[in-house]
Amino acid sequence: MDLFQLTETLIRIESITGNERAIVRFLQEYLTVAGFTVHLQEVAKERHNLFAFIEDPILVFSTHVDTVSPSLAFHADQDFLYGRGACDAKGSLSAMIRAAELLVSDHFHSIGLLFLVGEERDSEGARCANTLSNRCRYLIGGEPTENKLAIGSKGAIRFELKTFGKSAHSAYPEQGESAVEKLLDILERFRRMSFPSHPILGKTTINIGKLFSDSPANVIPDYASAELMMRTVQDVEEVKALIQPLIGENAEVEYRFACNPMLFDVPSGFETTVVAFTTDLPLLSAWGKPFLLGPGSILDAHTPHEKIAKAELEKAVHLYVQLAKQLLQAGKGVQ
Repeated sequence: MDLFQLTETLIRIESITGNERAIVRFLQEYLTVAGFTVHLQEVAKERHNLFAFIEDPILVFSTHVDTVSPSLAFHADQDFLYGRGACDAKGSLSAMIRAAELLVSDHFHSIGLLFLVGEERDSEGARCANTLSNRCRYLIGGEPTENKLAIGSKGAIRFELKTFGKSAHSAYPEQGESAVEKLLDILERFRRMSFPSHPILGKTTINIGKLFSDSPANVIPDYASAELMMRTVQDVEEVKALIQPLIGENAEVEYRFACNPMLFDVPSGFETTVVAFTTDLPLLSAWGKPFLLGPGSILDAHTPHEKIAKAELEKAVHLYVQLAKQLLQAGKGVQ
C-alpha cells in the first residue's frame, strides 16, 4: 500500500470523535504486519489509544485519529485527496507511518507511533496517554501546519455560561427577570474586553459558538446559556482571572476544556510558522520535548471541502524523516 493508498484508506474509515474503533483496529493490524509491537490503551468503552514501536522509543510521532462531523465521502483528482480528516489529521497520520517505516529500514529503531482518540472534543485520549510509562525524549506532533515547523501555538479555553431569571408573561416584563438579557449583557462585556496579546502568538480571540434558551417569545425566559471558546496566549489560570470579573455574580461558569499555549524550539533547516489553534501536545508533557509539523492547511480543516495535496503528503514524509534523524543524531539515539 503506497502513501496515497494508505491516506485514502484512512479517510474512507469514518472516525468521528467517539467512533474511532474501526480506524484503531485497522492501524493495529497494519502496523503489526509492518513489524511493530502494538499496544492499545483503553480510554473509554470501545475507544483506545494506540502505541506502536520497534524498540523502546526515544522519539515518537503522534497525532489524532478522530475527526469532526459530519462525515465527508472520499474522492480524488490529479493533485488532491478529499474527505473528512484529509488534512486534520489523516494526512499527518499516513505520512508519520510512512516516515517511521523508512526510518526503521534505515536502522533507526528507537522510533514510536502514538495515535490518540478524542482530540476534537476534549483530548481525553491525550490525558490518558500521558499516564503511559515511556522514555521518550522527543515528541513530533502532527497537525496541518502547511509542512512548516511551528514556533508557537495558542492555548484554548472552552466554557459554558448559564444565567437564571424569573419567568413571567411577556406582556408584563416587570413581573419577571430575563435570563437572556443577563446573558447578553455578559456577552457584550466579553466582546468589548481587550484581552492580552503576545509578541509571537498574537491576539487572544474569542468565539461565541452556541446560544440557548427554550422559552417562547411570549414568556420571559428564566434560563439561558452560551458556549464560548477562547484562543489564548497566556496561562489558563491568568485567563480565568480575567474572565471572572466579566461574569460577576450574574452567571455560573462551567469550564469544559483548557490548555496552555506553547512555544517550541525549532531546529535549523526548516520553514517556520505560528498557529492559532491548539493541539494535544500541551497535555503530553510526559513524552519529551515537543515539535509540531504536518501537511495541509488548517483553513481546509472542519470544512465541506477538506483536502490534502499529494505533493504535501510526500514532502511531509521527507520532513518527518529529516527532523527525526536530526533529533536522534543530535541526541545520539541512533540504534
